[in-house]
Amino acid sequence: MNFNVLSFLFDNLVASGVIGGYVAISLIVVNVLTHVYKDSLTKRVQSSPNRYHPIIGALMGAIPGCGGTIAASIMYKNDKLSFGGLLAAFITTLGEGSFVLLGASTEPSIPIDSNLKAFAIVNIVGLCVGIIVGSISDALKFKGFNYDMYSNEVEPADIGTGSRSSFEKIIEQAGLYLILGTTLFLTPGSIMALWGGGIASIEEVTVVMCLVMTVASIIYFVVQTFFLNGHCHSVSHQNIRSVLVESVMDITMVISYVFVGLVVANFVIDILVGQEQFMSWMNESELLVVILAALIGVTPGCGGMIAVAVAYVTIPNFPIAALISAGIATSGDGIFPLFVSNKKEALTISGLSLAIAIIVGYGVLFIEM
Repeated sequence: MNFNVLSFLFDNLVASGVIGGYVAISLIVVNVLTHVYKDSLTKRVQSSPNRYHPIIGALMGAIPGCGGTIAASIMYKNDKLSFGGLLAAFITTLGEGSFVLLGASTEPSIPIDSNLKAFAIVNIVGLCVGIIVGSISDALKFKGFNYDMYSNEVEPADIGTGSRSSFEKIIEQAGLYLILGTTLFLTPGSIMALWGGGIASIEEVTVVMCLVMTVASIIYFVVQTFFLNGHCHSVSHQNIRSVLVESVMDITMVISYVFVGLVVANFVIDILVGQEQFMSWMNESELLVVILAALIGVTPGCGGMIAVAVAYVTIPNFPIAALISAGIATSGDGIFPLFVSNKKEALTISGLSLAIAIIVGYGVLFIEM
């Protein structure tokens, strides 16, 4: 077996940067718009009758990224959103995995519009399921199962707000300018690629910048997560700069997970198993793939959904039913502030989302058959 480790890693670093260009553009736009309109959104929810809360929650969950579910968690804690609305938001959300689907596929045979179509399908199914389940929950006045657990009433926005060292500030500023600068360079090519085009004159430079995007993202994410205090999502951004700082942390997290997902998927498919054998297994084991995707998706955070989304854009014939299953099961980073203030509801939502994800995933699979 002729396996060149350096070439393999280089190809996956560049591929992650290609996806990262779309991730960065989409995430920054969504986070800025969420920041601009968050006050009007909160007022609209507060003034709406409770029967509309599942619809509002589902629409909040459909916002790419985790901002919608984080806002929903805060509103629920402050009695501004019903439990059905909260449940609908978490059923609908794809977390940061949505940005992987909004990006380019690393498989040349899979056009970009195929991923965008999958993004639309998963969101539509999630919206419908979220609204129905949330409405039933509110009609039955269901607010979760009883757990004998201590609930820590700490505001999510206050977590990790201690004093910061000069090193932390330098790392944050360096990451901000490097990631935003790389994103700015990659934006024209990423937009043109949506129509199957590109900028041939800077193709070699683009490859280098994709490599820089991935390497810088991994280093920044590792340093922030394991050597500094990390970060905590907050819907109470003070200004646009803080929104951009939060966006950079999200971007680096997604790209790091994408790189790991690509390395694992490509190593297993191309090196350990082989394309033909793997495709044979995929076609014979779709039932298993659906439940595995749900179990991976329900893990707290965005890592599970990102992994499934990467599998979808990487593996030919990956079942859309498995992607839907993971999408419904995932709660994204919005589950963390909910765990802090309402552990009972967080566990209930995770359990219900997993059960509903498996039911809907198999339903879609059988319809396709």
